[in-house]
Amino acid sequence: MKKVVVVDAGVLTLHFIGDPRVEEFFSDMDDGRILGYISNVNVAEFYYKTCQKLGRQTADTRYYQLKRTRLQIVYDDNLVRGAGLEKCRQPLSLSLADCFALALAKREKALLLTTDSELSKAKGVEVKLFEV
Repeated sequence: MKKVVVVDAGVLTLHFIGDPRVEEFFSDMDDGRILGYISNVNVAEFYYKTCQKLGRQTADTRYYQLKRTRLQIVYDDNLVRGAGLEKCRQPLSLSLADCFALALAKREKALLLTTDSELSKAKGVEVKLFEV
């Protein structure tokens, strides 16, 4: 069985700036050694933050580059409910986007790759935190 990872917007940003701490995961995804997922909400978060900091052209370019990778973008009604339940139940102060990443990681029994220290405290899922 292949290893499965879920990435959040922060880890996707690290990938696009070439951070060596995350590159092994993306290389393994591209080579088919691991399965990688990201929720559509986390993609939207990545897009708007890139747009705000680097401009729309860069955000568009990175979005279309992302679409050509093996990282699977998940659009799913069950994920919507799962993220809502995480937001309702979590004692942590998580954004709604973080709850989407958390719900997806739990559902897929995946390692959650994040740059969010609060998300790294979530229970019921294995988390790898990348300090920024």
